[in-house]
Amino acid sequence: MEIELGISQTALAAIGLLFGLLFGSFLNVVILRLPVQLKGDWRRDSRDFLGLEPEPEQPVTLAQPASRCPSCHEAIKPQHNIPLFSYLFLKGRCKSCAAPISVQYPLVELIAGLLAAYFIYQYGLSSQSFYGLVFSYALLVLTGIDLHEKLLPDQITLPLIWLGLFANLNGNFVSLNDAVIGAIAGYLSLWSVFWAFKLITGKEGMGYGDFKLLAALGAWMGWQMLPMIILLSTAAGALVGIAGILLAGRDREMPIAFGPFLASAGWIAFVWGDAILSGYLRLFNF
Repeated sequence: MEIELGISQTALAAIGLLFGLLFGSFLNVVILRLPVQLKGDWRRDSRDFLGLEPEPEQPVTLAQPASRCPSCHEAIKPQHNIPLFSYLFLKGRCKSCAAPISVQYPLVELIAGLLAAYFIYQYGLSSQSFYGLVFSYALLVLTGIDLHEKLLPDQITLPLIWLGLFANLNGNFVSLNDAVIGAIAGYLSLWSVFWAFKLITGKEGMGYGDFKLLAALGAWMGWQMLPMIILLSTAAGALVGIAGILLAGRDREMPIAFGPFLASAGWIAFVWGDAILSGYLRLFNF
């Protein structure tokens, strides 16, 4: 379903860009605060289970406390919290203490804006744009959290699975049968690799969050895209890992987050997967 407003696609894309920049600011909050909130919840649950007195602390949520500079703890004024533009105006430094501001903030905002502009330009105000943005923003948040914490929260991966299945009830992207098989195959494929690796080496090669993320990608795109996603993500992960060892002296035993590679490969498959497969088949005359 598409809503007609009598506005050109370019104008709609520009509006989408502004919306994405604003929403990207919220995505930054989720990336940084959700792990802190979860750790606080786990700590309180553990103390409650052990019968210990609760610790005096101020719970962190997505809404509270107000945004502050992590260096000087000065409250950030509204005019210094305008997505992307404030970072450029302040030259990447806190107004109060001149401490450098992480480049993550403008980068996530810019990516969120470009994603909104892309989907709205391609599909207008339609269900495809809505689902595409929800899918893309979820992958963006998961990437940010996994890079920081080596964690893919169930609070995002599990709803992403169910939303993918819901989106395909009427075959928005693939048939429901393909989506269900994709979710099952996505989970079991990495689950099997995990246990095979553990039985052979005695080590855990990845986390359960990776299984759930690939299950979500299968629910959105069907089982047919899983080989491409696995191939792209493992190739990219291997290249980055080898480059880190050879060029940056990274410890071979130090784990790297696999979620960002899965998320990136999944997004590429979501947007260009059919074109990539068609080009591959034409190249080899299938």
